[in-house]
Amino acid sequence: MPVRVSASDVVYDGAIWNVRRDSFDYNGASITREYIDHPGAVAVLALDEQDRVLLIKQYRHPTGLRGWELPAGLLDIAGENAVVGAQRELAEEADVVAAEWALLTEFYTTPGGSNEAIRIYLARGVSAIAAFDRTHEEADIEPRWVSLDTCVDAVLARRVSNPILMVGILAAQVARSRGWSALAPADSPWPRHPQSSDSRSLHITS
Repeated sequence: MPVRVSASDVVYDGAIWNVRRDSFDYNGASITREYIDHPGAVAVLALDEQDRVLLIKQYRHPTGLRGWELPAGLLDIAGENAVVGAQRELAEEADVVAAEWALLTEFYTTPGGSNEAIRIYLARGVSAIAAFDRTHEEADIEPRWVSLDTCVDAVLARRVSNPILMVGILAAQVARSRGWSALAPADSPWPRHPQSSDSRSLHITS
């Protein structure tokens, strides 16, 4: 929905992402909101021939937990295609490549406080590659292949809490039940991406 933005400033320039403050007109009032200005991200639900999903366990500092996730990462390389970014993350975090790629689903993670948009890709025809030299939080990543049905059970029993994992698993379960007919081409346009000129029609005025 287009809104008239009277001011837009970066109020915190962070190491990974920034906090932006916008002032805009809405319903006859001038409103100011701050939000995380995010480069967008991609995640990969890699599925093998036995319908097992590749999960990774990784430390996340804001929660202080090591939890199960899908391989995922920021689109923080200038000009990088989203599918290429997903392929890079799968290789770097899980030492896996895939021959078949499709778009499974996409969503905003926190629309009230961030413009972060995520695409989850379905990757099939998987094979292992040489181990990637990982550092920092990724140095002790633990991979595990788990059946899709077991993953669904874990989501419904509240044993996992990562939203990308939960959305991806439930989307894959429904997509599989419909013969994968809901999948879209991996290179489908992404107008909701925060860097897309179509994601928001902002008219900044002086």
